[in-house]
Amino acid sequence: MLLQIPEVFSKAEVKALRARLDAGPWADGNATSGHQSATAKKNLQLPEESDVAKEVSALVVQALNANPMFVAAALPHTIFPPLFNRYEGGGEFGLHVDNAIRQSRNGGAIRIRSDLSATLFLSEPEDYDGGELIIEEMYGSQAIKLPAGDLVLYPSKSLHRVTPVTRGARVSSFMWMQSLVRDDSDRETLFRLDIATQRVATERGPKDQAVIELTGVYHNLLRRWTEL
Repeated sequence: MLLQIPEVFSKAEVKALRARLDAGPWADGNATSGHQSATAKKNLQLPEESDVAKEVSALVVQALNANPMFVAAALPHTIFPPLFNRYEGGGEFGLHVDNAIRQSRNGGAIRIRSDLSATLFLSEPEDYDGGELIIEEMYGSQAIKLPAGDLVLYPSKSLHRVTPVTRGARVSSFMWMQSLVRDDSDRETLFRLDIATQRVATERGPKDQAVIELTGVYHNLLRRWTEL
């Protein structure tokens, strides 16, 4: 399931984040690349051990955990500390698939199975040319270029790329997460059931019998599919 989540951060919050990020330090983006990705990647990245990256990364995780749509769609078990990249001057990322396992550098304690990937846009679309995130889906390619503060969530198994940035700079946060529910179709079923239940609750009230029964079905499916 590919999902766009609006306003993870407000415009004022994005401005404050960019003030911290733009000061750097920026380095070659291939520091975190796998073997395949390193042949396709041309961008800059904040070293994940830098103070700026750690500070802003924690703010991103906090915002995601407070976002009801994100939580409902991702059902996150562990969010790998978000990273930050910058594309400019023709920078791009060729077609690739994300590594199945992500582990913090230098043998750190965080290791996850990448079920979901996400990009949080931190530049306005009109501030740069190119830089679309192209995600290959069963029914064709999806070109994603969102307002600053918005996020796109998609399965990590998807082939995807970033087109060359020919004007301006595209700054974003990118991340992976291990979900409580491994299978993408199961997560989508739960998300759609959750949304439908909320819609019925809005129309009929939370104590309506249908709402109670739908909520029960949701939690019984979640109980069946959850991996802890």
